[in-house]
Amino acid sequence: MAMQPVELEKFYRLINHGPTTIVSAAADGVENAMSAAWVCALDFMPKAKISVILDKQAFTRSLVEKSGELVVQIPVVRQAELVVALGESRKDNPQKMDTVERFYQNGIAAPFVKGCAAWLHCKVIPEPENHQNHDLFVCEVLSAWADDEIFSQGHWHFETADTGWRTLHYIAGGHFYAIGDAIDVG
Repeated sequence: MAMQPVELEKFYRLINHGPTTIVSAAADGVENAMSAAWVCALDFMPKAKISVILDKQAFTRSLVEKSGELVVQIPVVRQAELVVALGESRKDNPQKMDTVERFYQNGIAAPFVKGCAAWLHCKVIPEPENHQNHDLFVCEVLSAWADDEIFSQGHWHFETADTGWRTLHYIAGGHFYAIGDAIDVG
């Protein structure tokens, strides 16, 4: 893995194509990661921001509410089974994190999932009404990284990388599409 920083002004390029994500968090010595399809770029100036939908029933949400931070990962084709497994609630499977390979970055408590194409470390912007009424968390992106095997110089390189590096797009019932071929206009 060659994890390289991504300029915050270009972080949105990591998620603008609508990939399925993995959200991880930690609080009080407990870690979790969950699959999440509803993560979206909101802004990049003056502060980089994303929105994340976290259902009240999600175990990870309680960790995010306690810690005020999370990490968003962009998984790839070779991680499709992991993404499905992380879709299972930790309430139903307390050992679900036992086989998840992870690493830690710069004193950030939330775990980073190994093998992903990109990672965003985020701080929750407190908006209790949105959290309670809409399960909507607006977060400031504090740092962003991508694996230079697939993302460099501010751009994805899906067309030249191994197909296992393509990002996943979840439909339903364990059915995904992988990002397709590049089309350049102009």
